[in-house]
Formats: sequence, structure tokens, C-alpha cells
Amino acid sequence: MSAHPHVFPQPIEGEPRDAASVVLLREAPAGGLEVFMLRRGGSTTVMNDAYVFPGGKVDPEDSAPERLAGLGLPGAAEHLIGEPELGAERAAAMFVAACRETFEETGVQVRAADLIPLSRWITPKVPAMMRKRFDTRFFIATLPADAREAVHDGQEADASAWFSPREALERYRDREIALAPPQIMTLAGLVAMRNVDHLRSVMSGHRPRLVEPLSVQVGEHRVMCLPGDPRHPVPERVIAGPTCLIYRNDRFEPDGGFEQFFAIESPV
Repeated sequence: MSAHPHVFPQPIEGEPRDAASVVLLREAPAGGLEVFMLRRGGSTTVMNDAYVFPGGKVDPEDSAPERLAGLGLPGAAEHLIGEPELGAERAAAMFVAACRETFEETGVQVRAADLIPLSRWITPKVPAMMRKRFDTRFFIATLPADAREAVHDGQEADASAWFSPREALERYRDREIALAPPQIMTLAGLVAMRNVDHLRSVMSGHRPRLVEPLSVQVGEHRVMCLPGDPRHPVPERVIAGPTCLIYRNDRFEPDGGFEQFFAIESPV
């Protein structure tokens, strides 16, 4: 497995870069959900060899008036994304970037109006995996009925697959694929979802949660603390599941064992 964290004692200077990522879902032939994931090629500089959801940085062009026009969102972008303080233009650019990156990386065109904001993850100031910081908004989208098969682009990604959330986590547990904490926790929240309609029902009225992990060194291990963990400055949980992931045995693990990932009842 790759995507090894390194100990960087100095915090990363500067503000994190805006990014958008799409959890692209479909109904599995035998029932249940499947999620499309890409493996970042070894030549990339972020998350080498890890499986991720389609996505990437918000480009300045994503705020161009011609791209913002006609998004067809069912409300103000900044309120849909749960951040009124963000401003209309910057919030709308997140939707544009999510659609653009999904098309560029998978060939699938999703509509901004069909994106459901799920969560916001901000890379820790003291890094656990890389010396780059991102402020990433995660969206959920269903594979359009008329879409052709999703495929990886062969440049930024060198492999791709549809996984059930449980299968992806089991393959991670069995060291067959690499995952990072945002993908791990997002997949864990989807395990109990029966189908797309069930997920949409659960997500109804959901306000996206801010997850700002705190990376700390505990003995010989790097620990990724999430809100609700005693070592995190935010005392309340914001997502279900374990409140910390420990980097040991060459991967991030919940302290109570991998079965914790399969006991989460909701992604929100």
C-alpha cells in the first residue's frame, strides 16, 4: 500500500485550497449501493496509489460568469452547501468544480442541481499524509440513467472500480487497496444504506458537517483525531463512527478494530 503518512513537525503555512469531490453512486445489479472510485497513479503528487472519489481543486475559471449561469440549483448555492458566509459566487464555483472534475475524470456528466452536499473536510495543519492542504466539499450524486459507463482518464488515475461501501472497506482491511481518512469515513457511513432512495431519505434536510481532523503524535503512532475525540478542540461529534484513526500497521485503523466501520447506521 502507498499513501504513507510522514511525520512533519512543522505546521503547513497558508490557507487550504478549495476543492470539490463527488461520491458517484449507482444501484448495484444485485441490490444495494455501489460507489465509483479512482486509483491515483503513482505519478501524481497527491494521494499516490490511493483510491479516491472523483474530484480536484476549484479552478479560477470555475467562477466565470458563463460557468455559473444556468446551474439550475434549487436554491442559493451558499445555503445549499450549508455555508451562508461563503458567498454566492464561491459556493456556486464548488458545484461547477464538482461537475467539471467528475466529467474530466470519469466521462460522466452530472448536473449541479442533482448534487447533494454531504460534508466538508479540511486537511490538518500538522499533516499526517502530505504537505498540501485542501478545503474539500464532498457531494453525493447518482449515476445518470443515460450516462455511459464511468471510466478513469488514464492520466491522473490509472485504475477504477465500482465497489459496495463494505467491499471497499474490506479490501482496505485486507491490504488490497489504499484509502485516506475522508474516504474511509465516508464509505463507513454508506455501509448501512440499502439503496439510493434510502440514502436520499436519510439525507433529506441534512446540513453538511465540517470535519477538521487534528493530527497528533501519540508515542510511535500518528493519530488522526476527529471532532468528539477527547484530544480534539471540538467536543461534539459531527459524524458517526470512531472519533480517531490510528496510523499503524501501514494504514489508518479505528482503535476498536475494523468492525467499527460496519456498525455505522448513517452517513450524517
